Amino acid sequence: MTIAPAPRPDPYASLNAEQRAAVEHGRGEATPGPLLVIAGAGTGKTMTLASRVARLVQDGADPNRILMLTFSRRAAHEMERRVGRVLHAALGFGATQQAPSLPWAGTFHSVGARLLREYAPSVGLSPQFTIHDRGDAEDLMGMVRQEQGFAATEKRFPLKGTCLTVYSRVVNACLPVEQVVREQHPWCLGWEEELKRLFRAYVDEKQQQQVLDYDDLLLYWHRMMEEPAIAQAVGARFDHVLVDEYQDTNRLQAGILLGLKPDGRGLTVVGDDAQSIYAFRAAEVRNILDFPALFTPPARVITLTRNYRSTQPILDASNAVIGLAAERHAKELWTDQAGERPQLITVEDEMRQAAWVADAVLAQREAGLRLTRQAVLFRAGHHSAALELELTRRNIPFVKFGGLKFLEAAHVKDLLSVLRWVQNPRSRLAGFRVAQLIPGIGPASARRLLDAMEAADDPRQAMRAFRPPAQAAPDWQAWMQAHDALCSSGWPGDVEIATRWYQPQLERLHDDAVVRLADLQQLARIASGYAGRERFLAELTLDPPQATSDESGAPHLDEDYLILSTMHSAKGQEWTAVYVLNVVDGCIPSDMATGRTEDVEEERRLLYVAMTRAKRHLSLVVPQRFYVTQQGKGGDRHLYGSLTRFIPGSIVRLFNRPAMQVAREATPAPQLPAIDLMARVRRSF
Repeated sequence: MTIAPAPRPDPYASLNAEQRAAVEHGRGEATPGPLLVIAGAGTGKTMTLASRVARLVQDGADPNRILMLTFSRRAAHEMERRVGRVLHAALGFGATQQAPSLPWAGTFHSVGARLLREYAPSVGLSPQFTIHDRGDAEDLMGMVRQEQGFAATEKRFPLKGTCLTVYSRVVNACLPVEQVVREQHPWCLGWEEELKRLFRAYVDEKQQQQVLDYDDLLLYWHRMMEEPAIAQAVGARFDHVLVDEYQDTNRLQAGILLGLKPDGRGLTVVGDDAQSIYAFRAAEVRNILDFPALFTPPARVITLTRNYRSTQPILDASNAVIGLAAERHAKELWTDQAGERPQLITVEDEMRQAAWVADAVLAQREAGLRLTRQAVLFRAGHHSAALELELTRRNIPFVKFGGLKFLEAAHVKDLLSVLRWVQNPRSRLAGFRVAQLIPGIGPASARRLLDAMEAADDPRQAMRAFRPPAQAAPDWQAWMQAHDALCSSGWPGDVEIATRWYQPQLERLHDDAVVRLADLQQLARIASGYAGRERFLAELTLDPPQATSDESGAPHLDEDYLILSTMHSAKGQEWTAVYVLNVVDGCIPSDMATGRTEDVEEERRLLYVAMTRAKRHLSLVVPQRFYVTQQGKGGDRHLYGSLTRFIPGSIVRLFNRPAMQVAREATPAPQLPAIDLMARVRRSF
């Protein structure tokens, strides 16, 4: 008798009806039509997108022909892991069998770098191009700024950082220089023509050195997709293109997607217009608002509304705040989780705000809620200053998100410059940095070397023929030996060779060399995970680690710590209890973001994001008096605050609003004798 195999469990059984509709969209069609998934906060967006990819593969799609675009490498890895887990169940794989990988899962920038390198010969790029991080790009902008004579103008010319910010905005928002200066940098008015000249020289210098900056990866990819033959060839490589966090895309990214799939077939985008809060990075909320109408027939829209994170009272208040938005994809988040209404806490001033939050945090801790499950959110980093002092006074440990990035540390930049110069000997910025690491070689000698290399057909031969100053000769010889070894070594041994050469320079330049060396050893461990130097340099620039050993504080030996975070940094996170500081006009919305309707609406979305981070407890704190710091308006100012305009009287009923929290009653002052102080002072002379 033949025994039929037991039926496999449905790997999609846990999905709700809305999620399942998104996963099954276009099933049975050779190429499904365009799909927009509006995924409200906490509605299972990542699982839905991963399940859709798994369903496509299960139904016969080639994983090599699926392009998955995310906004961080970690998100791409998480997506790939979840897809694999669903496929294991769907295909009945054993524990030792590997699910298909997604070789084209990555960030817009990393995929762009990969395609540009592949198509470089067709578009006039050198396949050996290197990629500048933000710090390198700013330094190169500074060099060009000086060469163009803008460092010696009679009137104040924008500094290199401001110039790069304007350039980046022009590129990513696809706007003219005049508009960017007028709307974002009005203090630069009058310099528009000079900025254009500077940007043209900056582009020329990058092309001469065969380098691209972070913005170029999108700009060049977008320009490449404007050529119909290339766009068709690239688009034909992918049957399905799926995009996460579509509300965070800029105009270049939206244009790239249209170039890949002009009719929208095979295109799925997932996002939430209510969480579009990165306009300062040129994210364009209109991309997601206008997406359905881009195609004929219009894209299908599926909205995920069941929330798995928060209680219904928190969702009611959050829905009400975002429901007053001028324009949005309508949705009402719901859940079957009951709970307490969020609180509106009115306090006297910022010091009392700090005391109240500290009291509330400790009370929750005593009730069994660990500090790590609690977070304090604020609009700007300096808004937590009074709270940080109060937490320190009470010995409440905390971690504040932010800080210098790994690639901005001097020793890491030094070592990466060594690898970049070997990879691309025409990278003038990397060469200028490395040459001056050699004792006895200063800026003048470094420029003489780089000028000779730039003029030569073979820059490496020009380096070998270079005659350094006499005092630098021994160290120059050591560099040349390391350089030749790097040119002939295999990966990832390059990092070890570069570190061995650099270590004496590290010890000479930095007192804390031992600590910094730990970062370089970490860099070597990271390098071992990449196939080659070119891929390593590109990926590290595009998605760097977040901190360095020499900048870390003392290790957290405490049992627990509270989370402090800006609202922007909190996106994508969740905590059981959330406290939002300074929920008053002037802070949220920021008084620097009330000039345009678009800016005010983004501030509304920012408050919505902060509120929807809370799972069970949400408190919005409203100080009656607070200080603000404004440029050009007299510095620090003491203001009386009013509840943010985003919570008008019509929705205050959705909050608990206890009586104003006042300072504890002070101990009565002792009775003192009356004295004639004036007379005593007069008798002193």
